[in-house]
Amino acid sequence: CVPQGPVCTNLGLKPGQRLIVKGKIAPGAKSFVMNLGKDASHVGLHFNPRFDAHGDVNTIVCNSKKVEEWGAEHRETVFPFQKGGTAEVTFIVNQSDLTVHLPGHQFTFPNRLGLSVFDYFDTQGDFTLQSISWE
Repeated sequence: CVPQGPVCTNLGLKPGQRLIVKGKIAPGAKSFVMNLGKDASHVGLHFNPRFDAHGDVNTIVCNSKKVEEWGAEHRETVFPFQKGGTAEVTFIVNQSDLTVHLPGHQFTFPNRLGLSVFDYFDTQGDFTLQSISWE
């Protein structure tokens, strides 16, 4: 069973807007997830930092999901997270992709589902959401 954090719906994030997520990582964290998309079945960005999970160590794995179909995994080897530390992640919605801002690093992930609005956000795993804001 994966512990499910808060779920946000009707966010209405459009190109040019950003979502800022802050929280605490569990001291014994293995991995955590942030999903951003249309709903739970249409995830434009599945953001999954893995400390040690599914054979990955200190790697961020990103993907997209359309209904039950996952896309190709995208891996980032820059890993600014620490067990027991705090995390701040900013997601910026662009026309054709999403920019993910991490401490000291950023990367983009394509908007594979072609979503014009991102309404859904959730967190799962070894992460406690402290604040979420958007502008």
